[in-house]
Amino acid sequence: MNPQINWQKSSFSGSGAQCVEIAEHNGDILMRESDDPNTVTTTSRDKFAAFIAGVKAGEFDHFTN
Repeated sequence: MNPQINWQKSSFSGSGAQCVEIAEHNGDILMRESDDPNTVTTTSRDKFAAFIAGVKAGEFDHFTN
């Protein structure tokens, strides 16, 4: 993986390896799981923004209950 990519995880993730990390690279959003850092998913900023808006609106709350 590119060492110049600055991965970020939520402060709600704690200190374990159970988190999703994101980064920005060449205008795209990259996502990976901290326990499998070599598998990276890429999406556009617009698609990621739509997903975050859905999270904030509670559209995915049923996944956490």
